[in-house]
Amino acid sequence: MKKRHEQKLIVLSIGLLLIFNMPFVLVFNFKGAIFGIPTFYFSIFSIWFVSIIISYIVLNRHYE
Repeated sequence: MKKRHEQKLIVLSIGLLLIFNMPFVLVFNFKGAIFGIPTFYFSIFSIWFVSIIISYIVLNRHYE
């Protein structure tokens, strides 16, 4: 794996560590729903899903 791909994945991991830290997670903890899902759960799983997509893109470029 190229060094810059490793660096992108490390930056993504550090960013997710900061985003999933308690003060930032509690920003989304309010009453309401998006598509019938509470906003807290929707935001957590949306961030998680976007991180999977970004990881896939970085790794897909590595194997080309």
